[in-house]
Amino acid sequence: MKFYVISLGCPKNLTNSEEFSARLLAKGHKMVFDPAKADEIIINTCGFIASAVKEAKAEIRYALDLKKEGKVKRVAVTGCLVERLQEKIAKEFPELDTLFSIAAQETVENTLKERGTILKPLPKKLWIPKYKMSLTAPHTAYLKVADGCNNRCAYCTIPFIRGSYRSKPIKQVIQEAKLMIENGVREISLIAQDTTSYGMDLYGKPQLLELLEKLLKLKGLGRLRIMYGYPHRVTKEIARLMASTDKIFHYIDIPLQHIADPVLTRMNRHCDAAQIRRTLDMLKTEVPDISLRTNFIVGFPGETKKDFNELKKFVKEYEFDNMGVFEFFREKGTAAYAMEQIPAQVKHERARELEEVQSRVIDKINKRLLGTVLEAISDGADFGRTYKDAPDVDGKVTFTCPVEPGRIFKARVIAAQGYERELEPLEMNLV
Repeated sequence: MKFYVISLGCPKNLTNSEEFSARLLAKGHKMVFDPAKADEIIINTCGFIASAVKEAKAEIRYALDLKKEGKVKRVAVTGCLVERLQEKIAKEFPELDTLFSIAAQETVENTLKERGTILKPLPKKLWIPKYKMSLTAPHTAYLKVADGCNNRCAYCTIPFIRGSYRSKPIKQVIQEAKLMIENGVREISLIAQDTTSYGMDLYGKPQLLELLEKLLKLKGLGRLRIMYGYPHRVTKEIARLMASTDKIFHYIDIPLQHIADPVLTRMNRHCDAAQIRRTLDMLKTEVPDISLRTNFIVGFPGETKKDFNELKKFVKEYEFDNMGVFEFFREKGTAAYAMEQIPAQVKHERARELEEVQSRVIDKINKRLLGTVLEAISDGADFGRTYKDAPDVDGKVTFTCPVEPGRIFKARVIAAQGYERELEPLEMNLV
């Protein structure tokens, strides 16, 4: 069988696509990169928010059109959308051959032979794949250290979709990292729904610090990147380890969601504004060149103009290097669904206003960056990212001269506008 994969949503979902694709390859099937040349299209969906559902449905229609034209024989859909809306998807798209759950990806070859909806319960322990391939560029990869979530934020469907928090054993994570390094990966991004809770379920307490210490001992390691930390679990010990080595990019993604205490309480976030500020201040003190990425939700039920103004002031004050802004969308099954909603127009205006605030912040950051020397990684001969930019989600840079893809090097910032910057390569012998 020749198969083509469409992987949607977050890096966590991408790692699932890599795992079931590798299993199919191990069984002798062939992956193709042109959907019209495939026997079967497999769409691994995101179902986290309304825009993701819309995107997934568009991809399903596209694949089914190819099937109607006789260019592919079968279309299968898996992922978070199936976990949430399998009955609706089956009814809306009766031409689909197979709908299968995330757990059914473990036996993907047999699953694809069946027709209809194939559902299996999520395991209590995180399944450890025997096979893994990369759907990213050869020099960068995501290493999922855990799946699921126990935080139960009032707006979030992840616990219903992905289940309770489940970590991979440290030994397994180290083995995966070794394999990545052997295959030429130079940038390993550690991911989970909450990376800073890593190991809590297996060892009785968070073990991210211990995991990082072991990963740093790996021969040939290029750089580590930490994604998706929870504010009150980012410790001083983690920050000091980061500051002590160039093997961990001085970057961390901490989705804060808001800063006003009344909103944080209604969101069921397990930290308050004071704790968030202490964490960010600690990071800036311990790692002076730290690059901070975050996300905020505007228009959450009950968010007042005062709350929103506090958020704007906070964004101006802390000057995040990268920031996502999302309008709140109510999701069935969450605690926030039943709360009194804010009008859509108000949410839209607040999102635009906060984005404008962040735009002015980036202008200030860019002025400081001009002439400075940063560590960068090349994704192509003439483009890449600085250490401040994670794959897929953050800004990109261009280079004044060609650089071998995957190279990590020092470069001077010679131009900067918005999230687009131009760099002059300098030291090329770092990694």
